[in-house]
Order: sequence, then C-alpha cells, then structure tokens
Amino acid sequence: MLTEAAAGSVDDINAAVETAHRAFGSFRSSLPKDRERILCKAAELLERDRVEFIDILVDEIGSPIRKAAFEVEKGLSFLRAAAGMTRQVTGKTIPSDVPGKFSMSIRSPIGVVAAITPFNVPLIKGVRLSCNPIALGNTVVMLPSEAAPILAHRLARLYSEAGLPEGVFNVVTGNGYEIGDTLTTHPHVRMVTFTGSCRVGQHIRELCGKHGKRLTLELGGKSPLVVMEDANLQQAIAGAVQSIFMYQGQVCMGASRVYVHENVFDEFVAKFAGAASGLGIGDLRDPGTIIGPIISNRQRNRARSHIEAAREKGANIVTGGDWIDNRCRPTVLTGVTPDMTVFAEETFGPVVSVYPIARLEDAIAASNDSNFGLSAAIYTQDISAAMQYVMNVESGMVHVNGGSLHDEPHVPFGGTKDSGFGREGTEEDIEAMTEWKWVTIQMQ
Repeated sequence: MLTEAAAGSVDDINAAVETAHRAFGSFRSSLPKDRERILCKAAELLERDRVEFIDILVDEIGSPIRKAAFEVEKGLSFLRAAAGMTRQVTGKTIPSDVPGKFSMSIRSPIGVVAAITPFNVPLIKGVRLSCNPIALGNTVVMLPSEAAPILAHRLARLYSEAGLPEGVFNVVTGNGYEIGDTLTTHPHVRMVTFTGSCRVGQHIRELCGKHGKRLTLELGGKSPLVVMEDANLQQAIAGAVQSIFMYQGQVCMGASRVYVHENVFDEFVAKFAGAASGLGIGDLRDPGTIIGPIISNRQRNRARSHIEAAREKGANIVTGGDWIDNRCRPTVLTGVTPDMTVFAEETFGPVVSVYPIARLEDAIAASNDSNFGLSAAIYTQDISAAMQYVMNVESGMVHVNGGSLHDEPHVPFGGTKDSGFGREGTEEDIEAMTEWKWVTIQMQ
C-alpha cells in the first residue's frame, strides 16, 4: 500500500463548499496582477518540484516516467496560460436608443466551481480544472479520483506556497458515489466541471439540469484514426502507436479504431503490430517503458473481457492479448465484428481494432458509426480528402497527419455525442466561468 487517504463525508463537502463561498466574497475583487502573480509563481514551483511530481505520478497511478514528465509539461503550460487569462476578461460598450444613455456590459466571476478529476491524468486535469477558474476570480472545490489523492493534496500545497489565499482552492478526498452528488447539488456551487466516464457524466448532467448549474463534461471516447492509401505509413504507424498505447491505453482520446485503405492494409497491420510488440514493458522509471500496469482490478477485468470475447467470436489477435502481471501487452485485433463488445465500447486499455476500408466515404461512415465523438485523426497527402474528412466526421477534435492525442491550453477542447458537453480552454472558460452584467448610465 502506498498511502491512506481520508474518506471524505457529506459534512466535509459542505464545509469545503462553505469555505470556498466565504473566500469568494473577497477573492472575486482580487486584482488581475495578484492572480497573475500567484499563477506564475505556481508554475515556477511546479518547475522547481517537477521531479517530486513525476515521482508521485509514477508511484500513485503507475505512469511510465515519460508520460509523467509529459503531464508536468502540460501542467506548466496550463498554469502559464491561465496567468494570461487574468487580463483577458473584457466587456463591451453597447449603442443605446435612449438619448444621453451610456450602455456597457461587464463580466463577473460566478462563484464556487466544483472540479471532479480522473485518475489517468490527475495533474493535467487537476491543474486545468482549477487554474482557469482561479484566474477569473472564482474559488474551487476539487473532488479527485480516489486513485490519486496524493497528487491532489500536493497540488493544494503548491497553490498555498504560491500565495493563493486560504479557502480559494479546497480538496476533499473520498468516493464519488458517496459524496459527489452533495458537491454537484450544493446551493453555493455555481458550476461543475467533470472528466470521467459517460455513465457518471450523464448523471451529473441530469443533476446540473435539475438544479440549474453550469457544467462542462469531458467523457469517454472510441476515437477513429484513418490511414489512406497515399499516407506516409511510417508517420501513420508512429501516430497510431502513440494514440492508443500511451499510458497503456488509459486515455479518453485513444484511437482504438483504426481504418486503413485496403491497398496498404496488410503492410500497415504487419508494421503496426511489430511496433506495438516492441514497446517497452519494464521499470516505470526507465524512459524506454511505455506500457505500465492497468489501474485497478475492475479495469483489468474490462480489458480482459473485451479481448477474450473478441477471441471467442473469431477476431484475429495479431499481437498481444496476454498479460504480464497487471500489464496487458499491446493488443492489435483484426476481423472485429459488430457483435463483439470491443467493436463499440471503450476498453480503456492497450487494445486497438484495425479495419480495412475501400474509400474515404467508407472511412467517414465508419468513423461516425459510434456513440462517441471526442477526437479523430486522418493520415493522407490529399488536402481535399483531408478537409472532406474534417468537415464530415462527427468529432469535437480532428487532426490531419497527427495522432488523436493532442491538447493545448488555449484550444476548444472537448467532444460531441456521448463524449462530452461544452468545451475547456482559456476563451471557453472565460465564457463559462464568468457572467455578463449589463450596466447603463444616464448622462445629463
């Protein structure tokens, strides 16, 4: 056992929200330069303590060291971008039909934001779902995944050392199924931002609708990656490997469906399987290690059941399909059919299905044949084909000649259909986490 964390209660949630609400009374009037300074300082401290944060990510959630270092770099970029948000909260002057009336609109922070974060990228999401509301003058109550309490508390200490006033950022650890509803429905919580499963996200969406809360949801995915006949196969294979096997497939944007033109299908599958089978499965602190342990028994059982059900129904396991202790070897499947669970459901493990397609239209139709719509990718040298795919695929994000895993602080990040609601990003969060106020002044 690595650690023990407090199982927060309903009373703990209520106390944290009340604390955040009281802190909002003064923090809402804090100066942009002060919030900017705090967030810049937080980035400096994260840079200073990067090794400590990497160690936490390796030890607590089984991140290979390269993925842990990637999280730290993303956390730094989110903090620095948030510092810039403090000076982007602007209003408008508005023409008026009334003689002598000056009309304008201003933005104000909304209040307490509830941030519910996942286990797979706890630093990226912990930072992103807290620094943006803080940049705008809001306060935060964070409920982290029960698998990542150490990281959450370490982030709280980082903010405190950076000079964030007491009560602005609050962490309650515990089981979401026991205390999550209390957080999302608390009268002082004005907005909920959640990253996690579709089932829980739909439940939160219903609660927020009933109680009049703003929300953003970033949920599951079954992301497609298309390889056309004219694609650079080496580039496409590298992109496909990174898109599904990073953090042993426990990534919502993972490209678990790959559609390859029939004329290059056999070559792609052979080279893709060879690249997958060569991925490192060693010490998590070895930079050559890509595949680490699956987070829990429940997740391991899910991956096993998807692989075994596909095997029993006739799918071809080109490589992988077996385990080393709690690590699933990178698994490439062909011959997957709609009656197999892995065809439509998110495995959240290092498992990918590869399908032949004859035309771009087939790739678009297959990509859209899913309840998910988070990220998509296409590899082709034909800009017209690329743009046809971009304009017709049902996905919140599309990447041409790049993998499905990509994120930056200032982009509109999020999905369609069952993959989410709303968008994260600096501009989008300014819109979501502030409210307009119309002001008029009658001049003499």
